[in-house]
Amino acid sequence: MNRRRSFIIGIKSIKLSHKEKNFLRKYKPWGVILFTRNIRNIKQTLKLTSSIRKIFKDKKYPILVDQEGGRINRLKNIILFDHLTSEFFGKKYIKNYKEFNFFYKLFIDKTSYLLRLLGININTVPVLDLRIKGASNIIGDRSFSKNPRIVSKIGDYCIKYFHENAIGTIMKHIPGHGLAKVDSHHFTPVVNKNLDYLLKKDFHTFKNKKTFFAMTAHIIFNKIDKDNTVTHSKRLIRLIRNKIGFKNILISDDLSMKSLKGSLKDNTIKTFNAGCNLALHCNGKFKEMEIVGQNSPLINKFISKKTSQFYKILR
Repeated sequence: MNRRRSFIIGIKSIKLSHKEKNFLRKYKPWGVILFTRNIRNIKQTLKLTSSIRKIFKDKKYPILVDQEGGRINRLKNIILFDHLTSEFFGKKYIKNYKEFNFFYKLFIDKTSYLLRLLGININTVPVLDLRIKGASNIIGDRSFSKNPRIVSKIGDYCIKYFHENAIGTIMKHIPGHGLAKVDSHHFTPVVNKNLDYLLKKDFHTFKNKKTFFAMTAHIIFNKIDKDNTVTHSKRLIRLIRNKIGFKNILISDDLSMKSLKGSLKDNTIKTFNAGCNLALHCNGKFKEMEIVGQNSPLINKFISKKTSQFYKILR
């Protein structure tokens, strides 16, 4: 893990370009995230993930994917999960708990099996945002429920079952994206609820989770910090650490999202200054990747220690 930098990067296509190989050798990102554009079939994807690991000489090097099921299905060139949304499992949980447990475990076991075949060892789930009426549909059926207790409980199962299958999890979007009325990929959501309300509702779902990783929301909580999204807010990151009690690796949401104003360089620096441990950049645009790489510090003892703990669950 020596000399790695505190960021995660996306790549452009189904294999590493010469420029990308050099980039990985030079900047040594902590991890790489894959999307549909990188995944054509099992054989090709395993070849890609093996070529990344070969550069780092690390069989457990973190390779992530955002594989929720439903419409967020980065494996759609291999398999379809159209109806297996978080909402589907949330309703099943209420209607027939035994059936829920059987189907949900099966879903995670099979997803994990496929991820391991592909050489992927972290999935960016569970989504612990609440389903809120009148909010942006960017969450929508990606949420298990409007009920914080149910979302929290299914989140526990999600993390447990993936860990049993040697796959790391990243809960998101901490401390809660459910109230956002606009899509943070394109605009900056502003939430006006007070802290007492948020601690009982949106923030509650993230408490006491045994995941090694969490991803921030690019949202402004007006009553807590009116100037900064969570990703750039020292105040909110302190709250995530102290009130929600998350003590492991905190990852920013994608820095190329339009919710963040200002230059990519400033946004990268602000991410670390606010207290995020790792910066995430997804679009695979080389010039942007270099900006993030140049402005990300070397990983510190905390990240190194937590990464070693995560490695222990891997096979």
